Amino acid sequence: MKVRFISLASGSSGNCYYLGTETYGILIDAGIGIRTIKKALRDISVSMDSIRAVFVTHDHADHIKAVGNLGEKLHIPVYTTARIHEGINKSYCMTEKLHDSARCLEKEEPMQLEDFLITAFEVPHDGTDNVGYCIEIDGKTFSFLTDLGEITSTAAKYICKANYLILEANYDEEMLRMGPYPKYLKERISSPTGHMCNTDTAEFLAENINERLRYIWLCHLSKDNNHPELAFKTVEWKLKNKGVIVGKDVQLLALKRSTPSELYEFE
Repeated sequence: MKVRFISLASGSSGNCYYLGTETYGILIDAGIGIRTIKKALRDISVSMDSIRAVFVTHDHADHIKAVGNLGEKLHIPVYTTARIHEGINKSYCMTEKLHDSARCLEKEEPMQLEDFLITAFEVPHDGTDNVGYCIEIDGKTFSFLTDLGEITSTAAKYICKANYLILEANYDEEMLRMGPYPKYLKERISSPTGHMCNTDTAEFLAENINERLRYIWLCHLSKDNNHPELAFKTVEWKLKNKGVIVGKDVQLLALKRSTPSELYEFE
């Protein structure tokens, strides 16, 4: 089976990822405009009719902007926890509330969706409720951790299971410290329920990388407090210090904030 992955957008302005087979797929988050989603998928020859579900990580606007349209107008089931669903329908950005399309799942209770085995798990962030997703298909394991303030033992378990890892590297500590954000926002971002900095992500990966891990995509990079090259180099350097060579032992990429990545296909 050919498994296909693409990031449609990954940043504080909007997040959306596609994971699929040659005939159907799912979305993880839908925090960009519906037209943008349709065009990006059309460009890789994926029709909206082939989208089986949307899985939402939390109720912040940059992750849910299009879920009402996808769920209620296109009749695509929207899965997440009951508390996240409550938060979604209270959000200012939800002009189309979820009703018939809403589906609830429980953390760490795997669900089967055709060829996908999908497990939601707790991550520390400041949404109403927050999950990452571990998705197993055709012997391949993808773990998505898009927003988290620290790597807990639960998050670590699913990171270490992954062959293909989408993990936040939101900010550079020095850029955040010296930047124009007000004090309260800097403290929120750097808190244990905020976001991961490049160094913490890099250090965890360097200490915990295993032979199963083939690809790392750094996601949710800040526009104001990070650069793709900086995030990449920080992780690359820490891995190299542990004897892990990027490009040889593991593939490393920093995802684009507001435009699609290349399409990755895995046999």
